Amino acid sequence: MKPEHKDIMKARRRNIRLTVAYDGTNYNGFQRQRPPAIAIQNILEDRLERVFGDTVELAASGRTDAGVHARGQVVNFFTDGSIPVERVPRAVNSILPPDIVVLEAAEADREFSARHSAVSKIYRYRILQGDIPDPFERNYSWNIRKSLDLESMRECMELIRGEHDFSAFRAAGGPPVSPVRTMYEASLAVRQNGRVVELTFHANGFLYHMVRNIVGTLGNVGLGWKSAADFKEIMASLDRTRAGATAPAQGLYLEKVFYK
Repeated sequence: MKPEHKDIMKARRRNIRLTVAYDGTNYNGFQRQRPPAIAIQNILEDRLERVFGDTVELAASGRTDAGVHARGQVVNFFTDGSIPVERVPRAVNSILPPDIVVLEAAEADREFSARHSAVSKIYRYRILQGDIPDPFERNYSWNIRKSLDLESMRECMELIRGEHDFSAFRAAGGPPVSPVRTMYEASLAVRQNGRVVELTFHANGFLYHMVRNIVGTLGNVGLGWKSAADFKEIMASLDRTRAGATAPAQGLYLEKVFYK
């Protein structure tokens, strides 16, 4: 929400919270963009304005990048619109494109902010391993055309659990915040008869491109270019230039956001 509009918006009667899922393939990320670029926020705000009858400015739990998907993005907005909250998903979904869906709607406390009230998030990343690509996975996973050393990757995932300075996996251009985060869960699971590797990250916060930079470095370990010991040294160095390249956006999903 624009700072100069905050007081105007908060003067409205209702604070509505939505849980939204989307396929990010065709959008320039979540955050509002100027035409001709189209972001998910542009689409959502336009359709919500039609349903509620007033201007909508969304606050979101996170600003996913172009190509990144979400199963549990959370947004909120203030409105004087009178539509009952239980009717909101059906009304909005009827005019949304099929790659964006409102899953749930609820009346929120006036102080609730999808961004500032969040206490933790889960991101998942999907890797398709093997030399034969899958045309149905190309927009939803990173295809690494070799078999990966999954045990070494698991060893690295154990290293990032707990409280750490994640500067080595922090991209330039993010907000000036502390690089220290607590990783509650970091796990690796294998799906689809070994073809899909699913990496899960649950933390109290994430730095800009943090998950994708971790995954890019894990990919180097899986390919045998780096060892788990190298990964530990990279993490301790706090030096982004020593870590791997940023993993592609299409493998990343914002899975769930937790609130008090």
